[in-house]
Amino acid sequence: MDPKDVSVIDFFSGCGGTSQGFKDAGMNIVAGIDFDHDSAETFRNNFRGAAFIESDIRQVDVDQVRELMPDGPTLFAGCAPCQPFSRQNKTTTAQDPRRNLLYEFSRFVTKLRPEFVVVENVPGLQNPKKGGPLEDFMKALAKAGYAAEFDIVRALELGVPQERKRLVIVASRVGESALPSATHDVVGGKPASTVRQAIGMLPPIRDGEVHPDDPDHATMRLSEMNKLRIRSTPEGGDRRNWAKELVLPCHTEHGGHTDTYGRMWWDRAASGLTTRCISYSNGRFGHPEQHRAISVREAACLQTFPPDFRFAGTLTSKARQVGNAVPPLMAKRIGEALTAAA
Repeated sequence: MDPKDVSVIDFFSGCGGTSQGFKDAGMNIVAGIDFDHDSAETFRNNFRGAAFIESDIRQVDVDQVRELMPDGPTLFAGCAPCQPFSRQNKTTTAQDPRRNLLYEFSRFVTKLRPEFVVVENVPGLQNPKKGGPLEDFMKALAKAGYAAEFDIVRALELGVPQERKRLVIVASRVGESALPSATHDVVGGKPASTVRQAIGMLPPIRDGEVHPDDPDHATMRLSEMNKLRIRSTPEGGDRRNWAKELVLPCHTEHGGHTDTYGRMWWDRAASGLTTRCISYSNGRFGHPEQHRAISVREAACLQTFPPDFRFAGTLTSKARQVGNAVPPLMAKRIGEALTAAA
């Protein structure tokens, strides 16, 4: 099927990473749905002409979405918040309401029966005990007449310059389902995408600075102590390179989490970006060369957003939107594989 014939409604859209990828694949972005105001503004600014429902999905009626569905093939994307299933989350319980969001998405899929369905989440979604959200969702898809499959997809193998693994579900009601094949061999053959390829062309800025030509090429200010720390850290280095007087007491007691206060390597992929991806102390988010953490624009480039994509909100909000997003290039490859099999 020609992707140009497919219209997309993006549930849990966030700022629109999935929508950007499907747009790049040639699809038509019809609408986004999310309750976060800054994400809604970002989506509206970048997908002119698309509708937007700024509401908690649990408060959205099926008929509201039905009214947005155009004639012709439709794809529902449902990349629900992943925190309840993340291995980094040690506190979420079975009562966390976010665990039920996949069931909420299923409500729209089974009643409106779009031709295609795509879901992205952390690999931990498949770990809950039998009868959990993933198993129930796959059963619902089969009952509704979908050919469906899921697997762990490595973004780096699809050309994203970032080590990010996600569980991806694809389903089709008009043909075979298909997950994307790797385009980059991370061991040999084609080189994996690198940090240098993603951000090496961006102009230098200092910590706490906003570039005059791009409001999203903006960085967080560092404390004087953190300025000393990052200046003592070589490319690809971390707190293990520091003199004793720069080391935090907690780091002498616990030897793990060595990515914190780390610099990226130029000629490797970045580690997985998080919602705090512009914070020097929260991961390997230090610029490979400049004495600062990466900017929002650099984080967006590592996620494969186009350079003219603009984000709304505070600096912290923009970073959260970028870190939560599905990498557009990853979504593009998923969309291309699914429509090619239809």
